[in-house]
Amino acid sequence: MRTPLPTPAPAAAPERTVAAWSLPVWAAVLASAAAGLLLDLASAPVGWWPVTFVSVTVALVALIGRSIGGALLVGTVFGAVFYTTHLMWVGEFLGPVPWLALAGLEAALFGVGAVPIALAYRWAARYPARGLVQLLAVPPLIGGLWASREVVMGAWPYSGFPWARVGMTQVGGPLAEVASWTSVTGLSLLIVVVCAAGLQWIRAGGIRFLVGLHPAVSIAALLVIAPQFPTAPAGEFRVGWVQGNGPTGYFDDKTPGEVLAAQTAATVPLYGQPMDLLAWPEGGVDADPLNAPATAAGLDRVVKAAGAPLLMNAATTRGADVFNTSLLWTADPAGRQWHDKVNPVPFGEYVPDRWFYELIAPDLVGLIQREYTPGSNPPLVQVGDVGVGLAICFDVIYDTVIWDAVRAGAEVFVFQTNNADFRGTDENLQQLAFARMRAIETGRAVVNVSTVGTSQVIAPDGTTLDSLDVDTTGAAITTVPLREGVTPGVRLGPWLSFPLVLGSGTILAALGLSSRRHALSAGGTHEGKGNSARWA
Repeated sequence: MRTPLPTPAPAAAPERTVAAWSLPVWAAVLASAAAGLLLDLASAPVGWWPVTFVSVTVALVALIGRSIGGALLVGTVFGAVFYTTHLMWVGEFLGPVPWLALAGLEAALFGVGAVPIALAYRWAARYPARGLVQLLAVPPLIGGLWASREVVMGAWPYSGFPWARVGMTQVGGPLAEVASWTSVTGLSLLIVVVCAAGLQWIRAGGIRFLVGLHPAVSIAALLVIAPQFPTAPAGEFRVGWVQGNGPTGYFDDKTPGEVLAAQTAATVPLYGQPMDLLAWPEGGVDADPLNAPATAAGLDRVVKAAGAPLLMNAATTRGADVFNTSLLWTADPAGRQWHDKVNPVPFGEYVPDRWFYELIAPDLVGLIQREYTPGSNPPLVQVGDVGVGLAICFDVIYDTVIWDAVRAGAEVFVFQTNNADFRGTDENLQQLAFARMRAIETGRAVVNVSTVGTSQVIAPDGTTLDSLDVDTTGAAITTVPLREGVTPGVRLGPWLSFPLVLGSGTILAALGLSSRRHALSAGGTHEGKGNSARWA
């Protein structure tokens, strides 16, 4: 009698994964374009800060399930829409070629930076949707890769262009205070982690799986309730600041000394009033006072009439080098101090690899005659016993300039800028948003003085104490609070950027190696070969 074979037990239901959760390429491209537009709306001057969370989430959705080429395409589309919209003001100076060239470069770099994010989703897809890897490990990795892209783009090429960062979109909202604890880079990281965690929760089943929402809710709550780090009061400081509204554009018609005359005339109403410092904007003096006796004599008269040292800015020559220099001009020559701009603007204040770019666009490059040398002296001047931190124009976007000033003893900041080449554009307000965030991040008051506006005095909490509108001649004396102490954001910042890039890259590489080994070990069966082909 034949014994019947035992009936095999039914196979266990496979654990839910997130493998098939992706958009068609055409839909991903459209979604990414929409996300890029939303991020511009979240930034100054519109400043709809909550839209950032929608933009980042949609951008991440568009990257799930993408190949390397698909991720490059989708990321570049996001970058192209965002940067061409956000940086339209670049074309005001030299026409559409620089605008499209800068936007195109940034879009390409953004697209390259999207590939690691897509790979992270791809290599993690074999893990259960409701497991610890998907819910607790993937979101920080995604946030780290996004923030790493910001760090790299902010440093390379030609000193980078850290103009557009996710954390910066929050300057007008309740989350900006977090930057005083984490730096702007840390704020970007946390925002993307919240978006990625919420997305992972939705992919894992959404409302039916409430526990998985815990990381996103916890970090979001922390972002909302975290107060600004308290810096210690250290007295008050009276700053006179002057917006001369002179002909300071690169191509403005002007006669020698006309800019200095405009600044001097606008300063006259302040004479006779007590002040600790008189601040003029970048380019407020159109001759080198270190080599032009008549200009030096004019500044001496201003200092004497104001009864206070003058913080002014001019192009100065020392040996064969030309610098964009802020000088503290005092009645006693022995007390004069200066700081040279650390990061001259490529293709604006100098032309890197000029020989090469002259082969491509000789007429355009030929218009840029100045060749500023990067400065190496500290971004600080001492006014009596008060340390005044400095950042010249676009140097406000470079973290290290700000952090170095605080660590050197800055108790207040003066940012000198010249927005004349971008009249009528969004550049002025975008740069002003950086000034506000720097006040919050460092816990210091900021006097942001421009040649043509908008000039503002900003309190350590980011609120506006005084303001002068664009294309207006005016001057004022504002009493600002002095602050001591270094915020965690300033302390943490230098230790966050490089380790973030290195750590995120290392974790991604380990995840890729694990995925590869898993695919190879599963290759002995038909099913394993299918999985290997799918995730290789």
